[in-house]
Amino acid sequence: MEVIRDLDWCPVLEHGSVVTVGEYDGVHRGHRTVISEMHRMAAEQGRATAVVTFDRHPATVVRPTSAPLLLCDLDHKLELLADTGVDFTLVIKFDEAQAAVPAEQFAQDVLVNCLSARAVVVGADFHFGRGRRGNIETLRQVGVDHGYDVVGLPLVKQMTGDGDVISSTSIRSALAAGDVERAHRLLGRPFEVRGTVTVGDRRGRQIGVPTANLPTTSDLQIPSDGVYAAWYQRPDGLQYPAAVNIGRRPTFYDFAERSLIEAHLIGFRGDLYGETAKLRFVRRLRAERRFDGIDELRVQLRRDIEDAAKCLEA
Repeated sequence: MEVIRDLDWCPVLEHGSVVTVGEYDGVHRGHRTVISEMHRMAAEQGRATAVVTFDRHPATVVRPTSAPLLLCDLDHKLELLADTGVDFTLVIKFDEAQAAVPAEQFAQDVLVNCLSARAVVVGADFHFGRGRRGNIETLRQVGVDHGYDVVGLPLVKQMTGDGDVISSTSIRSALAAGDVERAHRLLGRPFEVRGTVTVGDRRGRQIGVPTANLPTTSDLQIPSDGVYAAWYQRPDGLQYPAAVNIGRRPTFYDFAERSLIEAHLIGFRGDLYGETAKLRFVRRLRAERRFDGIDELRVQLRRDIEDAAKCLEA
């Protein structure tokens, strides 16, 4: 996949392209349905495939106080898009100037002039351009003048479980409730958190349960506070079963500004500091709680590790 970050460096596409446009936060099953249709049309017509996305969620610029938390950062999103097999991803820098661009101008500059679009595939609820005034009908009007077709796909229903509409919003809701299994169904893969292991207060080591500490950031969604079974992947690709605590450690602190992710790698001994970790969540085991002392906490942590091991073995 070729990543384009500047409209002055657009590809030469003699046969045109089939394009989809969106935030693509999480690249979930609904997104992949749209991309699959784009691939089908491109193969049928002999054209390239292209995704247009943004370097940040547009809401962080147009309504920052109510912007949603992200399911993945830009690098992770690009990695997920590359896995879908698209030829190009155009990353638009979204700032106040971009937010002011009318929908019709965006369509002409990006879809027509840059990507030589011959077809555009989007979800049925797609909106774009200044004030989100552009929609599928806007795309079609521009397409009539510039020679591309528009396909609007309905929202994708979950195939199992309770029939949720697959969306980034429903995945955030599942994670906020600690339901990582539901998030898995909606994403089509385990929810993943990435981060660099930092030095913590070493309390886990003191009580015989050393952990890898991953600081959280204010713009990314994480599962709610609790204990989880997860897979921990090191930079060399090796995976370890892990018992993961997300929380504010109420046994030791009366107040913590932000939750911390602490992963105990089952069966591992060694130094992880400074490594980039990937945590893939499998199941929530229990809520976080305050313990009366170190001994009570140590007993519970041993149970958590046993429960996580059994869950991941299964």
